[in-house]
Amino acid sequence: MQANNVFEWLGQVFGTVIRFIIDSLVWLFTLLSNASSDFVNGFARALGVNSSLLSIAAVILGLCLIYLGVRAFIRKKLILGVIWILLGLWLLSALMH
Repeated sequence: MQANNVFEWLGQVFGTVIRFIIDSLVWLFTLLSNASSDFVNGFARALGVNSSLLSIAAVILGLCLIYLGVRAFIRKKLILGVIWILLGLWLLSALMH
């Protein structure tokens, strides 16, 4: 009878530890989810665009086009640089309200 109590106690300890780990992970992932959601909403609000995934992807694409334009200017390809920068600015200006 004494051995059953030891194993029951050991099972309760393991269950408590596992429950603590799971609750900690839930708390961590909830914190990260809220932080990323708040970041995207603040980013979208500052730019004046919607906070949808498509709008954020279009903003990232516009920034990449501007980056390509700057790289083209560094490589002394002026016409290509102007084209990339104008495309990036056109896309970003079309998104902003």
